[in-house]
Amino acid sequence: MRRVPALERQRAALVSLQALASSLNERYTTTGLARKPEPEWRNFVGRKLNLSSALLSLSVLADSGLEHYRGSFQNRLMYLPLGVSAATLAASLFGIMDERAKSHVARDSLYVLAALTGAIGLDFHGYNIMKRPGSLSFINLFYAAPVGAPVALLLAGLLGRGAERIRDDEASTILGHPAGKVLSTVTATGLVGTVAEAGLLHFRGAYHNPGMLLPVVVPPTAAGLLAMNVFRSGAAVRRAAKFCLKLTALLGFAGVGFHAYGVSRNMGGWRNWSQNILNGPPLPAPPSFTGLALAGLAALSLIERVGRTSSHGLP
Repeated sequence: MRRVPALERQRAALVSLQALASSLNERYTTTGLARKPEPEWRNFVGRKLNLSSALLSLSVLADSGLEHYRGSFQNRLMYLPLGVSAATLAASLFGIMDERAKSHVARDSLYVLAALTGAIGLDFHGYNIMKRPGSLSFINLFYAAPVGAPVALLLAGLLGRGAERIRDDEASTILGHPAGKVLSTVTATGLVGTVAEAGLLHFRGAYHNPGMLLPVVVPPTAAGLLAMNVFRSGAAVRRAAKFCLKLTALLGFAGVGFHAYGVSRNMGGWRNWSQNILNGPPLPAPPSFTGLALAGLAALSLIERVGRTSSHGLP
């Protein structure tokens, strides 16, 4: 008679374990990891990309405003990137606040315009360098129109367009390819270009401050690890990439402080801000690293989502 309660308790425990296993299986195979990412989750990733685009367009707006003002707006087209970057910033802020899991035609159109303007600006800046005596030389790369500036607007448009695509496409693809891998490729390429410009201008400054080495060490590492995730998305590689991207994001904010200190070291310091802000290190440049790092983190979340879905046997 004493064995009956024990058997009943064992049966009850087995039934409970079976119910728990069934609940976990249902949660992580059919509900939690559906065949396609949930609209809310896709919207979250899209808003993160909108934030990335906002930081890049804000950087372009401030940087092109200062540089084109220094150039006295000799070419009327120099007003164009200011208007386009301001409109792109407004569209990105709208996207950040928009909780609807669908794209918006106005945002989409402005992102396309930003990408086209960035591409045209790259041609103008390249022409500005090549028409000078010595054409493609260090002196012209140092002091002519910066090649990397229009690329930031191009990237703002591409990443913003990617945000709208992810909101709409339940399969999270771009041009028929996994969105995470496409965005990783774009972001890694953008980081390499931004590092090249920072390295060039810091070389012009003779790397007199050891902190000037950070932008040519941390972001390239993040770009390399991010690119590795396109071909091999292992957990260890993703963790390393996330860590380096977070450092890159922090470096973007810290860079503004370093550049502000650089401005203060010029004659007159911040009391002579109207001149030193034009001749000192560019304050709007470092946030580009933060914007690209956020885009890289969003791309990794897409890759991780797809990998987790595949590991549960879902196509």
